[in-house]
Amino acid sequence: MHKTVTLRLKEDIYKIFSETAKAENRSLSNFIETAALQNIREQQFVDDVELAEIMSNDNLLNRLKEGSNEAKQLKGRFVD
Repeated sequence: MHKTVTLRLKEDIYKIFSETAKAENRSLSNFIETAALQNIREQQFVDDVELAEIMSNDNLLNRLKEGSNEAKQLKGRFVD
């Protein structure tokens, strides 16, 4: 089921969104939804270059494995 969301935008931001949506032949709603989802995906996942860097860092991988094992054994404490 679709949900309706009200969004308050400054005039200049609305104009940018509206012009960009029109240039991409999209509705304003579709443009905002697509842009928001793209931003979320970029924040949640690493790109190929970043993943390669992580995978090549043995010290980091060892620390991540140790932390994962400690979490499974309920060692340590969570800090806010």
